[in-house]
Amino acid sequence: MTRLSDDDLLDELGVEKEKVKTNSYSSREEHIIAGFKEIQGFVERYERLPQHGEVDEVFERMYAVRLDSLRAQEECRALLSSLDYQGLLNKNEVSTTDSKETMDDDDLLSELEDRDNNSDIDISELNHVRSQTEIKAAEEIAKREKCSEFSRFQPLFDKAEYELSTGVRQARPFGKDTSVNTGNFFILGGQLVYVAEKGEEFKAPNGQPDARLRVIYSNGTENNLLLRSLQRALYKDEVGRRLTDPDLGSFFSATWDEEDIESGTIYVLRSFSNHPFVIEHRELIHKIGVTGGKLETRIANAKNDATYLMADVEVIATYKLAGIKRTKLEGILHRIFTPAHIDLTILDRFGHPVHPKEWFLVPIHVIDEAVERIMDGSITNVVYDPKTASLVHLA
Repeated sequence: MTRLSDDDLLDELGVEKEKVKTNSYSSREEHIIAGFKEIQGFVERYERLPQHGEVDEVFERMYAVRLDSLRAQEECRALLSSLDYQGLLNKNEVSTTDSKETMDDDDLLSELEDRDNNSDIDISELNHVRSQTEIKAAEEIAKREKCSEFSRFQPLFDKAEYELSTGVRQARPFGKDTSVNTGNFFILGGQLVYVAEKGEEFKAPNGQPDARLRVIYSNGTENNLLLRSLQRALYKDEVGRRLTDPDLGSFFSATWDEEDIESGTIYVLRSFSNHPFVIEHRELIHKIGVTGGKLETRIANAKNDATYLMADVEVIATYKLAGIKRTKLEGILHRIFTPAHIDLTILDRFGHPVHPKEWFLVPIHVIDEAVERIMDGSITNVVYDPKTASLVHLA
């Protein structure tokens, strides 16, 4: 009996042989497919489409822009239709994005690459992005777990973010300074990273110093990893950043000469408002601000301005400034006294509810101390503690 080959046997059984399909994609098509698979991975992980607008992760916004771009291009839909098992290309969702939606995938990525190569762009502007592969590489340096005591670290993250936005801290590319110590902040994978603990140093197999770290992330997770692992992850992350220590600079001139040019004045005001809460705590409620003009002119119409609680105010204290960025200083003062901020609702002269800012429940002597600490540079890692009515060092 003649032995049949596999193909002959299939022919005898009437089974059609499936022809092996070979796809030959151009580098551009492979690039588009890879980008689409990243979006699919996001949808699988979070069970929703990537969103535009004010979301925590810059990469999510990038995926949202990319998906809009793919939907808008017929050639992209044709290329990806066989891969679109989630129906992402067929969903019609209203989006509110900027002009980058009109870019094709290569143009978008080129724009992002140009931003990555610009070292002058600050990470706080959220202009830097990375590929999904790089994100996973950073996340896989160690297994993350929920931080059970994250409430203890949350104020540190809030403070660091505020200092970054006000210029007290700077985000610098990782590489020039590769040291890692307790209390350091970094940006990795689009998240703030805080080094809470650093163990004793030991030598790695390559002879380089290493140590075990406890690292806290701004999303409420933590992990224990080696110092060298964190350094490698920051190196691989093209937008990995180190946050500099608070740079307060010289806020005040030591002496006042005729040549000194005043940049402004810190002022502390007290209100004569008849608001019940203000009446009850009048001696402790103060408005703290910085002005570059004449304070008398600024408060002349206080009784008609909701900013001043629709009432006249009295000046409790002023401090002259020279050669200083007023916005930066005001940000530092407000950061210090954030725990004592009061949320009042005042009706303006048109009857509309207004929530005035810059009002704090804090004794005047503590404000004096804060200004002195700013002058001598000892304000770093200091915050107001309402329970003790004093300035304390953060852990």
